[in-house]
Amino acid sequence: MKKKINSIAGVTLIEILIGILISVIMMGAMFTSYTAVNSTYRQVTDRAKISQSGRDIVGMIVRDIRMAGFKYFNDNIKTTNEHAPIIITKSTNFATECDKIDIVYGDVNYNASGSPKYTYERFKITYYCERSKIPNKTLPIRSNGTYPPIDAFAILKSKVKWNSSAGNWWDPQLDSDSRTYKEEIIVDYVQDLIFNAIDEKGLMISPPPTPTNAKKDFLYKIKTVDIALNVRSTKEFFRAAKLRKFFALGDTTRDGSGSNTKAKTDKFLRETIVVSAHARNLGMQWKTKTNKVLL
Repeated sequence: MKKKINSIAGVTLIEILIGILISVIMMGAMFTSYTAVNSTYRQVTDRAKISQSGRDIVGMIVRDIRMAGFKYFNDNIKTTNEHAPIIITKSTNFATECDKIDIVYGDVNYNASGSPKYTYERFKITYYCERSKIPNKTLPIRSNGTYPPIDAFAILKSKVKWNSSAGNWWDPQLDSDSRTYKEEIIVDYVQDLIFNAIDEKGLMISPPPTPTNAKKDFLYKIKTVDIALNVRSTKEFFRAAKLRKFFALGDTTRDGSGSNTKAKTDKFLRETIVVSAHARNLGMQWKTKTNKVLL
């Protein structure tokens, strides 16, 4: 019996330690691979998120620009300077604002039992930017107990209705119309929003036409609106900080080439979505022999 017990093979302490060491090495390799894969996955998802959010907003703006200047044939609303189909206001202070666009178009409300049955309407949609109010919790708390906001913009959208009797735009809270609304944030983490008016020859109209400025004759000659939306990731993406230049439709004063710029030196990922929106309802107005536009 004693001889039989002595013949049973065992595992020495050294062999156990070697096994543990091999297991630790394998687990370390697996963890490193997981970290690399997880980092790559996060980068891919971050790119997809900012790309998708940017494209959704640009698609919304394009649809509204395509409606600019639309009106029904029998529309009897008196046209004023307030009804200019597209008004672009260029940014003058890159630290506090982006470009702004006002889009005006007509609609009709049908009431079978009403008199008249058709009531013509006019709406104005506005897109503009404000400094983001999202707190940046990576920075120290301020003396008032709050975090400073992130260094980005939020895009706001509003829709108002024309009050024909008063000759002005209704306050959405007073017009009893469910289709109108005051300023609402539609996307955050925006670096810049740019609008350029383009004429029938493909040339930029600068400054953008308004009913009262030197380019007023081009107000109904806008054929397309070039849009550039620059959005950034919610979290830092790159390991090192550097100047993140972006395409600003050729505007070197804001793309990182000049001193007064919207380009930032940081670690965030950015993507610029660029598209041209066709203002299909402009240029279709009748004209008199004196070349006066009839709306």
